[in-house]
Amino acid sequence: MNALKKIAWKTLGLMGYAIQYGCIAHCTLEHIADYVLCYGPSMEPTIHTKDVVLTEHLSTKFYKITKGDVVIVRSPTNPREFICKRVIAMEGDHVCTNPSSYIKSYEFVPRGHVWIEGDNSLNSTDSRTYGPVPYALIRGRVFFKAWPFESAGFIKPPPEDIKKRVR
Repeated sequence: MNALKKIAWKTLGLMGYAIQYGCIAHCTLEHIADYVLCYGPSMEPTIHTKDVVLTEHLSTKFYKITKGDVVIVRSPTNPREFICKRVIAMEGDHVCTNPSSYIKSYEFVPRGHVWIEGDNSLNSTDSRTYGPVPYALIRGRVFFKAWPFESAGFIKPPPEDIKKRVR
């Protein structure tokens, strides 16, 4: 009977450690940093399908997202999906929605919103389709591409033509 008690206490002790480590892992992935497997061509050539990127959540919590950051956002059209896009404009900015046209039209980004677009503008569903996105939908800021190893590194800055579209 004494041996059974020892086994029970050891099992409970191990379960306690497993629960503690699980809580630490959950809090880390939810509030500090995370990894994401990306799909779709909208961020090419910066991020390709099946690339694994590392994201951090502190920038969103402390409102430190800036123009040019690549972010993971809860999709405005399907809340079960997350999308990866680049922040083009912040609240209060006017962004050109048709840069290749002779007559330019500008969209105003209201308070508490951002304008996001994919780097591959010909193959991206983004703010040009559904308008400004609430800041609260931003999940995290992508800071590092981890996979594949041969293209691992920090995320590149935005193309120069993006900066010209915001006033």
